[in-house]
Amino acid sequence: MGFIIHVLVTAFALWAATRVVSGITVPETGLNLIFAAIVFGLVNALVKPVFALLTLPLTFLTLGLFLLVINALMLMLTAYLVPGMAVDSFVSAFWGALVIAGVSWVVGLAFGLG
Repeated sequence: MGFIIHVLVTAFALWAATRVVSGITVPETGLNLIFAAIVFGLVNALVKPVFALLTLPLTFLTLGLFLLVINALMLMLTAYLVPGMAVDSFVSAFWGALVIAGVSWVVGLAFGLG
C-alpha cells in the first residue's frame, strides 16, 4: 500500500512540476503520469545511488549542493526513458527537480507519509 501511495504522490509532484516549470512536459493522462512516476522512482532507486557515490568528492566539496544537480540529471534521464515526456534544458530539469522534491515533501507531511 505504501508503494502505491508513494507513486501517486510522485505522479502528483510531476504534474505540479509541469504546471510550474516551463520546459517540462508529461502527457497528462493518469496512466502516463503514473508510469513516469514509477520510472522516476526506479531511476532514483537504482541509478541515483551509484551516481551519488561516484560524485561523492564533488558533493562533499559543495557541501551537498551537487545533489541538486544529480536530482536534475535523474529527471532528465527519466524524460529520456518515458515516451512523451520531455525536459527542454538542464535549467528546467533543475527547477523541476526542486518542485518535485518540495511537493513530495509537503504532501508527505500533510498525510504523515514520511
